[in-house]
Amino acid sequence: MTAAVEIIGLSKRFGDQREVLRSIAMRIDVGERVALLGESGVGKSTLLNLIAGLERPDAGEIRLSGIPIQDLDEAAAAQLRAREIGFVFQAFHLVAHLQVWQNVAIPLLLNGRRAGDARAQALEMLAQVGLADRAQSLPRELSGGEQQRVALARALVHRPRLVLADEPTGNLDPATATRVLELIDTQVREHGAALLMVTHSAQAAAIAQRRVLLTPQGLSECP
Repeated sequence: MTAAVEIIGLSKRFGDQREVLRSIAMRIDVGERVALLGESGVGKSTLLNLIAGLERPDAGEIRLSGIPIQDLDEAAAAQLRAREIGFVFQAFHLVAHLQVWQNVAIPLLLNGRRAGDARAQALEMLAQVGLADRAQSLPRELSGGEQQRVALARALVHRPRLVLADEPTGNLDPATATRVLELIDTQVREHGAALLMVTHSAQAAAIAQRRVLLTPQGLSECP
């Protein structure tokens, strides 16, 4: 199997505080779905940020598709992130003044796609998540569940090797959370992406093939 991400001996400290992450090791293969569990404040979101190159580790190595992201300058890391990673966040992070299809097209434009091609691909992706009729809407005109489906479409539209999801159903009611989880599972499978999902939800963790637990002592596989 080809690794989407490999983590070796990863440690992170903030200022003079204790180490948030200590000697973390993990590998996620392309096509694999992994749930990351753990108490609040243990460093789960920090781990996602390190994998994406948004923060720098104090020690260790992170390889995205074989490339050590911690060795890249900011511009090169941003380019690798735009190509290889899709993000799904609890807070959606949609651009308020852009229409839905324009939000979805952002990763394509960052990867140099022509505007017309990016629009066509964004519309196709919106159809896949059941939002073709909301393409011209603004984010504020959508429900929370619809906004999360837009965020999922944006995360997958450029066919990344790795999808990072940080509590993707945390702001959703149970029925909407179920639908979004079904979409995440279906779309990640169809796009052949790896998934690393931070969650406190047993329902969300159930779509994963593996569950790993992060504690102050490190990372361990769940039975």
